Amino acid sequence: MSSQDLPRPRKLYRYAPQATLQRSLSAGEFRLRPAAEDVRSAANNQILPFGAPAAANFLTLSLSSAWDERLFDEIPDAEACLVIHDSEEFGERIHKAARLALPNWTGIDASVSYGVTSMLGMAFARDRALARQKEWLFAWRPMSTAMSVHAIVIAIGNIENIAELRPRAD
Repeated sequence: MSSQDLPRPRKLYRYAPQATLQRSLSAGEFRLRPAAEDVRSAANNQILPFGAPAAANFLTLSLSSAWDERLFDEIPDAEACLVIHDSEEFGERIHKAARLALPNWTGIDASVSYGVTSMLGMAFARDRALARQKEWLFAWRPMSTAMSVHAIVIAIGNIENIAELRPRAD
């Protein structure tokens, strides 16, 4: 289930290299990677566990909640877009696969805040200049700060019944 008791966007979009998206479509493979930002100390208005101390880190999967041709230029090596037509089914499958691969982790997904502090902490906040990306972020945190955080690939199975590849228009 998504965070903040808000529904997921109706559709989600993943801009990336064609070969990566083809694997995502046919095998349901998605790479969860360490978050780029450090998480600051929890503030009173943050929802735990994602407003965790700075020692915590996350694995994330970033998508967009909007179709925008300009994102092909903003996202490195983007050649195509995976359009997910059923974000609820997709989200449930992503969280289920992550629970199996990361049994001692906790996960959440929500929209990213731009230019303001997110109630969910720094993992869900970006600079205002990136607002065009309309990011929807899936994030997982280890329940123990002693656990190391390394990228992993999870597989949710073929998603051709809920998604399609859209090439970049030239």
